[in-house]
Amino acid sequence: MLTLARHALRPPVAGPLLLVVMDGVGVGPPDEGNAVHLARTPTLDALRRESVSTTLKAHGRAVGLPSDDDMGNSEVGHNALGAGRIFDQGATLVERAIVDGSVFRGRAWNEVLGGKTIHFLGLLSDGNVHSHERHLHALLRAAAPSGKRLAVHVLLDGRDVRDPSAEVYLERLEALLAELRSGGTDARIASGGGRMHVTMDRYEADWAIVERGWRAHVLGDARSFGSALEAVATFRAETPGLSDQFLPPFVVQGGVPIVDGDAVVLFNFRGDRAIQITRAFVEGKAFNGFDRVRTPDVLFAGMTQYDGDLQLPRRFLVQPPVIDNTLGEYLVQAGVPQWACSETQKFGHVTYFWNGNRSEPFDARLDRWQCIESDRVPFEQRPWMKAAEITDAAIAALTGGEFRFLRLNFANGDMVGHTGLREPAIQAVEAVDLCLGRLLPWVRKLGGAAIVTADHGNADEMWKRDKRGAFVRMADGRPQPSTSHSLAAVPFYLQGLSCDGLAAGGGLANVAATVLDLLGFEPPPLFEPSLLRGPIGPGLPED
Repeated sequence: MLTLARHALRPPVAGPLLLVVMDGVGVGPPDEGNAVHLARTPTLDALRRESVSTTLKAHGRAVGLPSDDDMGNSEVGHNALGAGRIFDQGATLVERAIVDGSVFRGRAWNEVLGGKTIHFLGLLSDGNVHSHERHLHALLRAAAPSGKRLAVHVLLDGRDVRDPSAEVYLERLEALLAELRSGGTDARIASGGGRMHVTMDRYEADWAIVERGWRAHVLGDARSFGSALEAVATFRAETPGLSDQFLPPFVVQGGVPIVDGDAVVLFNFRGDRAIQITRAFVEGKAFNGFDRVRTPDVLFAGMTQYDGDLQLPRRFLVQPPVIDNTLGEYLVQAGVPQWACSETQKFGHVTYFWNGNRSEPFDARLDRWQCIESDRVPFEQRPWMKAAEITDAAIAALTGGEFRFLRLNFANGDMVGHTGLREPAIQAVEAVDLCLGRLLPWVRKLGGAAIVTADHGNADEMWKRDKRGAFVRMADGRPQPSTSHSLAAVPFYLQGLSCDGLAAGGGLANVAATVLDLLGFEPPPLFEPSLLRGPIGPGLPED
């Protein structure tokens, strides 16, 4: 049983403690490519002036990724926030298993080689957020000596990498497949589509996305082309400016659908956008996401296990990180009532990932979750998303007096940031600021404190930068839109209390100990240290 000792020096904050994650709101250069800087944000401006603040590392090794060239993401960010320490994440674990060859010595891989045709399905890019093309290439090379037919079902990115760039990754993959064919292996692309339109839905926001993928990958039911490159070129010609992430589904002539006796490897290592397509393959008659028409009897393996509680999938190539003794579990054991809320797009992050990849609360009586259903429209059309509804729910939870610690996620900065459209991103940040302006006075009125932070950057970099920090220009001289996360640090504001300052150089993993500090508990030694310095006292008086 986990136990927490009362803090010897710091009394708990009198009222509720609220933690707000402004998803995708990083601290970037104050220029024309930064939607956070360009937005009108009176609440954030006041926090910068009046609160105790610092910045936190939210990418690379600070969140368990292979190198500091790797952008943070919501999954690893919330893992670090909730776990209070840094765990090697999927990208690191898979890279290590492929480099040392252990992935190819495992039982699951040898079972995969028994399939009649071996299908590889996943995101084709080097973004290293959900997958990496290098991992796919290694799997294909390792499977070629089996003599089996190899079929690749490509999901095109334009979100974690430059948009458009699908041709770059397709050309590299086609070169490898041609090399394998020259050695006698039947290896080719079978189907594909853009990740946000085909296959990679999450949190059951829109099962139609998964259904389009199923029909293309499994049933071979989609528009047919001579090659994936021809499909991309045709779609671009028909819809100028179409993003890679929204490319329609397609099948390639000569490719093969998925049938009984085949093996399927989902080579994505991140779980949130892998779970629904996994369920479509492994769930029997109980599956109700959509009409599968035909459900082939296949050997299905994930690159890793995407949900440990639900054991999805049961067969996987690389062991996922085991994240235990999280902040949420400690607080439950201490009897502290908690509340978590976001809209569908980020609900799993503020719950599942926050709690160390657990699908259910540790104790539903003490850790209550509330999900606000997201709109099913393009994010740039409603950049305010469900921020107002989340705020309404948070005010009700605060004033109800039941909860000691409350956490929420505003998805706007990330989801609208991914569109690459600066003006909607500005509106998204302004919507979050407006909602903070409603929330924070309630925290002060109740004698509480608030932490306002983020999980990674995105809206702070709406125009692509080169390694010198200059904007990348397109042929017509306009800045190249950025649809990916950034390498920016994220803000950390503590409102409602004063202290002798906050530690510099910290990361997201330092937040959990800080929360325990504020709740009057000694953080456990295994946590990264608290950001607080010196005794805490009352903050600035309410206006």
